[in-house]
Amino acid sequence: MTISFDLKGKVAIVTGGYGVLGGSIAEGLASAGARVAILGRNREHAVAKVEEIKASGGDAMVLIADVLDETVLRAARDEVLGAWGSIDILINAAGGSVPGSRTDTKPVFEVPYASFDEVLALNLHGTVKPSLVLGEVMANQKHGVIINISSMAALRAMTGVPGYSIAKAGIDNFTRWMAMDLAQRYGDGIRVNAVAPGFFVTTQN
Repeated sequence: MTISFDLKGKVAIVTGGYGVLGGSIAEGLASAGARVAILGRNREHAVAKVEEIKASGGDAMVLIADVLDETVLRAARDEVLGAWGSIDILINAAGGSVPGSRTDTKPVFEVPYASFDEVLALNLHGTVKPSLVLGEVMANQKHGVIINISSMAALRAMTGVPGYSIAKAGIDNFTRWMAMDLAQRYGDGIRVNAVAPGFFVTTQN
């Protein structure tokens, strides 16, 4: 992998950092010299990704945390600060579809409200909560970068994923709001952006 920029001395946290997309981003950050914390609920997968990064010459650590649990996120934040002293980059890559929320084989009227709530929480709240908990560090530092993973589903009504699409559209609005508010309050050293990946074939789809 060829990297055209230098992130030596930077500390990055990637939520969902052992997934297909988050894992690739984590590898890229490490290749550019950043220290990377892999944050997720599955210890086995997180450890495997950290070992993979270290085997390639990068520096990484495991953070076992649920992106929906504010208390656990704060503990993870303190763990990173204790180990590496700062948080410069946050990639919000945790998320995905929830089987019960899909409309591939049933009309939207038959989707349980609980499934809607689950997919909205995972994708929208799972970006908002880490941004608020970890972004506070960046506000105090007066510098940092938050990158949220949106989706083409935020821009077009796609079959099968109404709840996911609504959540990703919410991420787009949240991103614009955070970018404006943090810049006004803490200066232009903090940037908040979103990336809407195109379509690519993985084991998931």
